[in-house]
Amino acid sequence: MNPNPYPADLGFRMPAEWEPHSATWLTWPHNPETWPGQDLATIESVYIQMIEALAPGESINLLANPRSNLTQLRNLIKNNSPISQNIKIHNISTNDSWIRDYGPNFLVRETSPGKREVAANLWQFDSWGKKYEWTLDDQAGEVITDYLGIVSFEPWIVLEGGAIEVNGQGLCITTEQCLLNPNRNDGLSKNEMETYLKRFLGVREIIWCQGNIEGDDTDGHIDNLVRFVNPNTVLCAWEEDTTDPNHACLQANLKILKSFRDVDGNPLNVIKLPMPGRITGDEGRLPASYANFYIGNQVVLLPTYNHSNDATATDILRECFPDREIVGIPCEAFVWGLGAIHCATQQQP
Repeated sequence: MNPNPYPADLGFRMPAEWEPHSATWLTWPHNPETWPGQDLATIESVYIQMIEALAPGESINLLANPRSNLTQLRNLIKNNSPISQNIKIHNISTNDSWIRDYGPNFLVRETSPGKREVAANLWQFDSWGKKYEWTLDDQAGEVITDYLGIVSFEPWIVLEGGAIEVNGQGLCITTEQCLLNPNRNDGLSKNEMETYLKRFLGVREIIWCQGNIEGDDTDGHIDNLVRFVNPNTVLCAWEEDTTDPNHACLQANLKILKSFRDVDGNPLNVIKLPMPGRITGDEGRLPASYANFYIGNQVVLLPTYNHSNDATATDILRECFPDREIVGIPCEAFVWGLGAIHCATQQQP
């Protein structure tokens, strides 16, 4: 394994998502194959809503292919000068829009009270086990870190950002189906993968959950299943219907999380987050989940699906984040791309 010393040896750690951001990175939608059967203008309108909600509280760095249609974005900038000051467009080519998975995995270390140094891991990306084209995506992280002028580390294994969830204080949650999948790293053992996570994320303990939900082409990304909302509290996606194929996996995760005890014997506070029912595309069920929310400096972006549980999920997040506005982002069309809000965002501390 390389480099040596590792980020953790140098005092770096992956911060929790609710810690302060300097920016959010997005990739403007440009590939119609990502959202089959959907009008790309509809997907662009979802990005506009995300940017409108986030930009008052933090900078927006937006990757755009040179031939991207930026009409909606330019209209937003033209008509809203306060927001336009916080948006920077970067002409960086990508294959797809899921920057959570191929963008830099940002790290921080405290250099003095109130001051931080930012670095990043550049994990390899192979499009969720070589499922789609990925060459440009795999290069984007290095282009971003070069632009920022920050130190980067190369673990030399495949790992996507949506596959890991941290509390910023030593805990990481992931799934066996994704991180131990032989289509990523030829079947690294659990012990080997834990060593990578500890050395490169600065975590001390890993909770292994299950990732078998219908329609998920990521092989079990944790950001559709379990999310930290504070250092000791997780939201666990939950399906009440025992006949639903997702029930068994989500029930197993609930049991795993409730039985967890850290090195000091402390349990997690586990809150059930309902699922938005079955949403179906042309090829079957889509991986719709409220757990794919994104925590900004001032807002939490919640994917909504025109379902009765939208209101329940909003109320749960409002209780978890009383200092942030909960902004619903309609994702009935967006999830046809097999991802949602968290998949499309990447926080920069």
